[in-house]
Amino acid sequence: MSSNVKMVEAPEGYEGSGFFATSLEKVVGLARSHSLWPLPFATSCCGIEFMATMGSHYDFARFGSERPSFSPRQADLLMVMGTIAKKMAPVVKQVYLQMAEPRWVIAMGACASSGGIFDTYSVLQGIDRIIPVDVYIPGCPPRPEQVIDGLIQIREMAQNETLRRRNSAEYEKLLASYNIQ
Repeated sequence: MSSNVKMVEAPEGYEGSGFFATSLEKVVGLARSHSLWPLPFATSCCGIEFMATMGSHYDFARFGSERPSFSPRQADLLMVMGTIAKKMAPVVKQVYLQMAEPRWVIAMGACASSGGIFDTYSVLQGIDRIIPVDVYIPGCPPRPEQVIDGLIQIREMAQNETLRRRNSAEYEKLLASYNIQ
């Protein structure tokens, strides 16, 4: 009996009759990459494109991200979409700090990445001035296919990240540069 269900490839390891052995890092990476819970922080038109991506035509859920979380304590992927005013910057940073480790960040669209066309005193010129960003999705607004590509990049990062990277001196230095303890 054939099945149309596509199985995830097992991480590299040792197989034998009735057993499979691999490293804990590979199993944890595989689990993390297939169960990312995004927290959408949408302020502008990029949020509409994210809604289209969550719809049935593009089906964000097929990547294991079908549960958008609106509580930072239950999310591990912060998706910042749209224009961020300087008054909102402390809120974005607080949301980021409330997320549990490991956490990843996507800057979606020109406004979240660089301030977009709004080169004014009141608009933050990129969220990377307040929190570290893992993936930038270009566009004004980006297409749903680009959002899916950004998610796939985050999944690859989550799958290949070592368990000890977050405890490294480089990571501590990165967080210290953003005044994050």
